[in-house]
Amino acid sequence: MTGFLNLFKPEGVSSAAAVNRVKRLLHVSCGHMGTLDPLACGVLPVGVGNATRLFDYFLQKQKRYTARFVFGATTDTLDREGTPVAGGRVPSEEEIVRALPAFTGEIVQIPPKYSAVSVGGRRGYALARAGEDFELPQRRVTVHSFCLTGQTGPAEFAFDIVCGAGTYIRALARDLAAALGTQGYMTYLRRTASGVFTEETAVPLDRLTAENAAAFLIPTDSVLPYPVLVCGDARIFHGVSVAADVADGLYKLYADGAFYGLARVENGLARAEKKLC
Repeated sequence: MTGFLNLFKPEGVSSAAAVNRVKRLLHVSCGHMGTLDPLACGVLPVGVGNATRLFDYFLQKQKRYTARFVFGATTDTLDREGTPVAGGRVPSEEEIVRALPAFTGEIVQIPPKYSAVSVGGRRGYALARAGEDFELPQRRVTVHSFCLTGQTGPAEFAFDIVCGAGTYIRALARDLAAALGTQGYMTYLRRTASGVFTEETAVPLDRLTAENAAAFLIPTDSVLPYPVLVCGDARIFHGVSVAADVADGLYKLYADGAFYGLARVENGLARAEKKLC
């Protein structure tokens, strides 16, 4: 059994727990494409069976979020589940709008200490919970758009964010607040899209059962953005490079009408690069 499940993860459930539920229902190995914090809800694409081999082949890895930030306070985890540790002022909508352009494009970001980033073989959240002093290295991430959508409380504001892989929304709350001369943390996060997987077609985790889970499986080839390679030389399925009169690049490869995997064409020669069967 191979394919993808477009899950809608509820709040209060870890991404690992959601994947484990799918494993128990389908009795095959699974993995998710991009962790969602337990606090967050939304789209969690899950690769089922050999489809996990194709995570690195998705060209469109943008993620879209609806988020809410509180200003004038912060917590040690940078979200509402943490312990309050500081205060500050509440900026106006106009001030926030003026500050947002500095946080779009390629930016430098330091991940939250309460994160899954590894430090010396240990997760940041484990070190933070143990009270250890440590620093995480900064990283470059891409924020495609960062828009204020309204004020939702006396000190709370809502945002629509489109960003690349590896971006921490909690860190955006922290850094935006700092640029405004105050403190901030995230109170709500909903992922509405992850690449080609969108909220509109996501299945709620609690709807999955042993009887219907397979029915929600999305065929692997249907979500891969590559053309089909028509190849009549069966040697390609045995590791042999064969002639191909097509442009260089990646192609979907089929054997007897069934999706076989991906082939790469270079300088007129095609070879099977990622086999699923």
